[in-house]
Amino acid sequence: MRRLAAITVTALIATATACGGVGRSADSGVYTTIDGAKQIDATAPINPFNPQGNTFLGYDAMTLAWPKNDPVDPNRFYPGIAASWTVTPDQGEVVIHLQPKARWSDGKPVTSEDVRTSIGLAYTQGGTAYAVDPKAAGSAADVRVVDERTVKVTQGASKSNLFLRNVLSTVVVPAHVFGGLLPADFWTTLKAARGTGPAVEQAKARITGLAEKVISFAPAKDVSAGPFTLERVNPGEALLVRNKYFYANHNIAPDRVKVLNYTGNQQIWNYLISGSLDSAPFTAVPTGVLKRIRETEGNEVVKGFSPVAVSMAFGQTRKPYDNVHVRRALAYLIDRGQVTKVASPEAGTPAKTTTGIHAKSAQAWLGDGIGELDQYQVDPAKAAKELEAAGMTRKGGKWAMPDGTPWKVEIHVPASFSDWVAAAKAITSQLNDHGIDATVLTAADYTLYLDELAAGKYDVGFWLMALGPSPYNIYQRIYGSANGWQLLAGQLTHVPPGTQGNWMGGPETIDGVNPGVLTSRLNAAGPDEQRRIVGTLARLTNQQLPVIQLYDYVNTQFVSTSRYTGWPPADSDVLRLPAGVWMQLGMIKEKAGS
Repeated sequence: MRRLAAITVTALIATATACGGVGRSADSGVYTTIDGAKQIDATAPINPFNPQGNTFLGYDAMTLAWPKNDPVDPNRFYPGIAASWTVTPDQGEVVIHLQPKARWSDGKPVTSEDVRTSIGLAYTQGGTAYAVDPKAAGSAADVRVVDERTVKVTQGASKSNLFLRNVLSTVVVPAHVFGGLLPADFWTTLKAARGTGPAVEQAKARITGLAEKVISFAPAKDVSAGPFTLERVNPGEALLVRNKYFYANHNIAPDRVKVLNYTGNQQIWNYLISGSLDSAPFTAVPTGVLKRIRETEGNEVVKGFSPVAVSMAFGQTRKPYDNVHVRRALAYLIDRGQVTKVASPEAGTPAKTTTGIHAKSAQAWLGDGIGELDQYQVDPAKAAKELEAAGMTRKGGKWAMPDGTPWKVEIHVPASFSDWVAAAKAITSQLNDHGIDATVLTAADYTLYLDELAAGKYDVGFWLMALGPSPYNIYQRIYGSANGWQLLAGQLTHVPPGTQGNWMGGPETIDGVNPGVLTSRLNAAGPDEQRRIVGTLARLTNQQLPVIQLYDYVNTQFVSTSRYTGWPPADSDVLRLPAGVWMQLGMIKEKAGS
């Protein structure tokens, strides 16, 4: 998720004025945007398997289907390369029917063999539905071409509720371009890798050994089944032009798409202030900058649901955070509304309480059960009682550890996440007002931050959570590998705190409940059982506070009405999808006279 860069609004506005020449192209039919998933690397190949590859999801890169932003159901999709699909109740078998008119930009039809080849390439990268290990939950056991436009994918014995989602999220590439990356015996080798006996490990190594070859492959040109194809790319921008063979060309308004590069959020703000963009995906923006963006003629803000929340998390092996009374006391002292106002006033809402779930999803999952949970509204008296219950003492207006030594709260955040830095500073200010010596410490970058967090170097740190819509993914953030539960080859184990990334260090069982086992069960449970488990985990999280939920993100998008109309309304389930998908769905139309 993109973060605010640490610059002043004054400096931003000066820069925006200086770059006024960047403005939107005057050429008719050119749609200008940015790719929120990555910055442009002009040296990268035209390859969707490459993390920096010069393909742009929804424009030239296509998946079988596009996920809807449903707060509780991860398996609702819009059609993509797949026109339709059927699935058995246990997701054991998915039958995919391709768009009958789908063709590649070189005129060749999109066929089932393209899908099968794309799945084979995905196996070389591993994970999700295409893990080589047959014991992995939700891995495909078989991929069969039924006919030229129909593919059947069968799930293995270890079932996952995310199988359909992972299959439909498959990126499809042309077999006549990428197929040569797979050796002639690939499917025989894959079958051996998923079998038993001494040859299994050797076969696995041959499959995964293809990963770098696939990632580095550089096609001579872009062959796309999407509405556009890449014409050229340089360090500043990529230009895509219409694919005349796209199956829903009648829905596509622009003739070309220009994707501008950016080096940080401030550059995106500059683009928006100068009126350079027809749309921009979620970008965290301070209030002063948002005011300037709104002042630019045509600019509008569209907001919707984003299943992500920010929390303050504890290393529970480090004193005094191993004591639940201390964690509860901190929850009673933090004014989440004030924290949100300071840190993310335009792209966040204060968490109503700590459940582990974004508030919108929590309402759907818990219903009236939310009212039974402790809201942890600011209450210094309750906080003092909790601290006393933990054996903490107050001396000279300052709280001390049970042994009398000073209590110093150090909250760690990455320096580049300015909303997190602002939130942490607001929290330390509040804690200092209540006699707790608190400071903020920043890591130089996010990678270093995650490494040190995983190594257990922090007492308290910030943590992204509530990553829905799947309840399994939501609670994996709290009761997964960061808290000691490891799922390998279909077997769930719990590793000791301080090992294998277990930095939270919570107990394996709490009052006879094993939250890691319950979370793992969410991956295969039916709807009724899922609801019961979510209720249990929400109550447990609310009582034990392995994290304090601070604010829930709001998906804040930017659009311009200067040249295009038909934008998604607020809270639309397409808002988390690229604008190229909006075009595919016929939502964006060129404004008359533009």
